[in-house]
Amino acid sequence: MWFAEEARRVYGDVVPSPWADRRIMVTKEPVGVIAAITPWNFPSSMLARKIGPAIAAGCTSVVKPASQTPYSALAWGVLAEEAGLPPGVINILTGKASEIGGELTKNPLVKKMTFTGSTEIGKVLIRQCAGTVKKVSMELGGNAPFIVFNDADIDRAVEGAIAAKYRNSGQTCVCTNRFYVQSRVYKQFVEKFTAAAEKLVVGPSLEGGNDQGPLIDEAAVEKVEELVADAVKRGGNITTGGGRHEIGGTFFQPTVIADAKQRMRFAKEEIFGPVAPIFKFTKEEDAIKMANDTEFGLACYFYTQDLGRAFRVMEGLKYGLVGVNEGVITTPEAPFGGVKESGLGAEGGAQGIHEYLDTKYVCIGGLGL
Repeated sequence: MWFAEEARRVYGDVVPSPWADRRIMVTKEPVGVIAAITPWNFPSSMLARKIGPAIAAGCTSVVKPASQTPYSALAWGVLAEEAGLPPGVINILTGKASEIGGELTKNPLVKKMTFTGSTEIGKVLIRQCAGTVKKVSMELGGNAPFIVFNDADIDRAVEGAIAAKYRNSGQTCVCTNRFYVQSRVYKQFVEKFTAAAEKLVVGPSLEGGNDQGPLIDEAAVEKVEELVADAVKRGGNITTGGGRHEIGGTFFQPTVIADAKQRMRFAKEEIFGPVAPIFKFTKEEDAIKMANDTEFGLACYFYTQDLGRAFRVMEGLKYGLVGVNEGVITTPEAPFGGVKESGLGAEGGAQGIHEYLDTKYVCIGGLGL
């Protein structure tokens, strides 16, 4: 719905001409066929983020959904037909990722590639797209810090932390990966955050009353177990959770680990699971330095009631998305995208549709003026 309306605001420009008998216009045109590769963790909304602006810009799309969650994309194709979109506007391809991705990146008919997924795969796609100089937008990995200062509203910070960490079982690119809490409120935050995590109800997502569902597969559970074991080995203190949930399957307990250290693996690696490591810091500049000590730069969050600090920290954090006193900040009306190795370009907002447009300069002469 957002991009259906935003399509009306793709304006051109009439530029003042340095020549008396010429006029200069700048127009926007659809890039053409776009290829989209989407992840498993939000299989429907990721499609909307890419197909919506593509249609609004006037582009057709070829979409490769994640192999673990193909049915949402197939449903999109059926719904598009029912809605009356002409055949060929949305094309869904399921199958082997390497074969489909290879064709999409090398085929000259495809003018743009948009991808949401890991930084590792994103780099491969960027290299492959270079052969035909495609336009690319990449929404890649994250390692989101969540900073709580001494002057923060702790109850509000805990509420935001629960949302930022445990939604979708921690399986989002903007989920908090590292909590940094200032020394004076560290103990208070750990106690309140642990108590809130213990109240989360784990169970099948289709059943009512549950707060956290399963991890995507066994490999995801094993990765989380490895990170927890590494933290314990290096001095971490599990205040709640720490293992597989008693209901079985790929359910994992909401986990909080106090006394986290920068040498632990999750200081650098994306967790993608319901594990919250909490680090302690003393000075504001230390928190900013530790938060920025990663190749990623997608989302970050911090809590303070000091207006000056809010601006200092906001400007000091090298991230594309910054939440100040809020733990969930994404919305279709705002641009979504990272810096550093978290990606290129933006989805959402007025900026999102321009990823699917080319700029054309037209000079009209011989006007006899």
